[in-house]
Amino acid sequence: MGNILIIDDDVQVCETMQSLISRTDHESDSAFNISQAMDRLALKSYDLVFLDISLPDGNGLDSLSRIKESNGHPEVIILTGKGDPDGAELAIQGGAWDFLVKPSSIKQLTLSINRAMEFRREKQAKGECVVLNLKDVVGSSEEIKKCYHQLSNAAGSEANTLITGETGTGKELFARTIHDNSSRSVNNFVIVDCASLTDTLVESTLFGHKKGSFTGAQSDRKGLVPLADKGTLFLDEVGEMPLSVQKSFLRVLQERTYRPVGDNKEYNSDFRLISATNRDLDAMVERGEFRQDLLYRIKTIHIFLPALKERVSDIKELALFHLERLTRRYGVPEKEIDPEYFEMLYSYDWPGNVRELFNAIEQSFVATGSGNTIYPMHLPYEIRIEAVKTDIEKRNAISATNSINNLKDNTVKNIGNNSAVSGSGGLSSSDPISEVLSGTLPSLKKFKGIAEKRYLMELQKRYDGDVASILETSGLSRSHFYALLKKHGISQ
Repeated sequence: MGNILIIDDDVQVCETMQSLISRTDHESDSAFNISQAMDRLALKSYDLVFLDISLPDGNGLDSLSRIKESNGHPEVIILTGKGDPDGAELAIQGGAWDFLVKPSSIKQLTLSINRAMEFRREKQAKGECVVLNLKDVVGSSEEIKKCYHQLSNAAGSEANTLITGETGTGKELFARTIHDNSSRSVNNFVIVDCASLTDTLVESTLFGHKKGSFTGAQSDRKGLVPLADKGTLFLDEVGEMPLSVQKSFLRVLQERTYRPVGDNKEYNSDFRLISATNRDLDAMVERGEFRQDLLYRIKTIHIFLPALKERVSDIKELALFHLERLTRRYGVPEKEIDPEYFEMLYSYDWPGNVRELFNAIEQSFVATGSGNTIYPMHLPYEIRIEAVKTDIEKRNAISATNSINNLKDNTVKNIGNNSAVSGSGGLSSSDPISEVLSGTLPSLKKFKGIAEKRYLMELQKRYDGDVASILETSGLSRSHFYALLKKHGISQ
């Protein structure tokens, strides 16, 4: 028997669902809005949640991650009256078990409930709470927690795994962590730097060669593929692998056999493959730069690592972790950290991600010398400059937004008032956009954001939240509209 929560503002839907659920030998509760649902989830553990999208106090999809991370980590089935393909895409990407459209048949609902509950039982039986060795992997944000779940799946299987993400997000670290938590951890973790492979030496590097097989081959050499036997072969920057090599490597991947250069015999290598790249392999396939059949082979499990700017809440934890490591390495007493130091770390975008953060922290650490406290001034000057610029832009944007909000009522009152319109019909100084432009100018990016938010607020006001009319007028897709509301913190 399981516990199921129905989140829907339609009382009749809740009653019908509860009646159906009682016939499946499960217990159920109802909540008529997100706030009430979160209260119930905090007090009771649920196995499954039916979630509507359009709720009185917000969009159900915006609360999907919070629901999945709540007490009991329930599975979620979206049950909505609006069959929007974009909404379905967002739901599935967010981890929803299924996406159903009202009215759904009793058979379809029952089947979805049974499958979701069976999946949950199997997941619990596998003991998902096995403790992973995350020695150097740091972070507790929702974004990185999703990666830990995928890491656990990869470590518990032999499936080929592809790790993608921007440069410096920790792809090699994740690959090593998968290896260290797998059944192959006692054997070799062999790195192949695909960016350094050349057409002339690639086969020798990967498969080895026999003495005298080419000029300079003065002795037998073992390749990286045989070195990875019973262990893990890590293809770093696999997107840089030459096309001429991809075909021969595909055969090795399929058959797990290889032939050293100059040898007429084939050998076996039982390796597990993990690949990583910062490039868009799907786009490369479209351009004919990467073999589609190879991409299918290396991408059985896909782990995408978010950029550091998308997991800002992890910055302090990462910084403290690296500072502790530096303290041990240099054998010095622990240093204090000025609170403003972290504020400056938060203000920077970190295009080089975790790698750049660690480098900046080490520079700060060294710059303190024999001092006991790390201050913002110890950061590299280029980071301090960018952080200060970003902070100023944010302040200007907030000031501009406040100006618009303060002038909103006055602007409405002045419509039709001759004193608010010049003789030529132009805008007066009371126009909100004119007011923004008359003060300290924000950046173009920030100004566009201000105008975008104002436009969305006006859409909401004019159509009283009628999404269909809003989408028709704005030309936005439903998923894009919801994403913009979330971006600007506007409630639906």
